[in-house]
Amino acid sequence: MIEIERKFLVTSSAYQGQATSKERIVQGFLNTHPERTVRVRIKADSGFLTVKGKSNDAGTVRFEWEKEIPVAEAEQLMLICEPGVIKKVRYNVPVGQHVFEVDEFYGDNEGLVVAEVELREENENFKKPEWLGQEVTGEIKYYNSQLGKKPYRSW
Repeated sequence: MIEIERKFLVTSSAYQGQATSKERIVQGFLNTHPERTVRVRIKADSGFLTVKGKSNDAGTVRFEWEKEIPVAEAEQLMLICEPGVIKKVRYNVPVGQHVFEVDEFYGDNEGLVVAEVELREENENFKKPEWLGQEVTGEIKYYNSQLGKKPYRSW
């Protein structure tokens, strides 16, 4: 139940042609406390409830627990989320031995495109595609929980 990931800005739309899938995601947060977040997410015909702990100092490692729930329950939970629903399209892009999840944000976060790669070890090497830009791992303003509070368009 540990998540190890790194996050990057994206410099071009080249990832779109390399993606093996894409899906719309809508998510809200029941809790955005710095020590723990509780997220409700709807992807296609599935709902998810996710709890994440505080990241380590580097921002790469944190506790994550996720449970699939019926969409109807996720929709009801969305009604009591904190203000600032996140809407995005996620592209899954295989690169070497890893899959990058590239999120194109919409609504108040329109224009922001971020790629994440999950790792098995904190210092694991991975191939960096040409469209990968500046690393923003650990920069709180790029956390989805914070994008609902202070959207990209307001920076």
